[in-house]
Amino acid sequence: MVPSVRLGKFLASAGVASRRGAEELIRARRVSIGGAVVTDPARDVGVEDAVTLDGAPVGAGTGRVVYAVNKPAGVVSTARDPQRRPTVVSLAPAEVRLYPVGRLDIDTTGLILLTNDGELAHLLTHPRYEVPKTYRAVVARPPVRERALSALRAGVELDDGPSLPARVERIGADTLEITLREGRKRQVRRMCEAVGHPVRRLQRIRIGPLELGSLPVGAHRALSADEVDALRRASVRPGGP
Repeated sequence: MVPSVRLGKFLASAGVASRRGAEELIRARRVSIGGAVVTDPARDVGVEDAVTLDGAPVGAGTGRVVYAVNKPAGVVSTARDPQRRPTVVSLAPAEVRLYPVGRLDIDTTGLILLTNDGELAHLLTHPRYEVPKTYRAVVARPPVRERALSALRAGVELDDGPSLPARVERIGADTLEITLREGRKRQVRRMCEAVGHPVRRLQRIRIGPLELGSLPVGAHRALSADEVDALRRASVRPGGP
């Protein structure tokens, strides 16, 4: 750890949550320094400071891990659920606290990441970095004709504003592959509904360069260092290439 760093950044770097999530933990009075509760995310942390979360020590040297999970339908994309439904975190037992990177609807299946690396989670989910996500959608009222494909590619009007242009491939009369660089709530479903083809089944098959591949439903695997590096490079940083 550097001699002095802001508490919110320290927690994110330690992998306990994203930067925003770390700030929420602090404001919820769950973080202490030297036994005293701290509520200011901008509070400086020094090398001599003992930081705890819910009474458990937090160290800057916490090992960072990333898992790919093939989420089944009926599983929620949260770390905990007040309704006691199964969560994606329960699918990858680990010795460290994991958090889902973004979300999939409860009825959407496919690739989701779990990690304790707050910086990576931020890069993969913040709209400014435009990391592409690819979905396979089986839709109603086939076949999907060129007019609907063109509308999806150009962007369609939604209740929260027009969608950005998307890459759309028709791989069957009722099956599309749609790649987005934004991630609004139930976006693929709303886009397909807007062009007259409600989604019957939806699966995420790719995040940036990482593919779901043959990972079985409900299974998980740890990503290699090369795969994690490729995910970091997939983000389009402002002012960068």
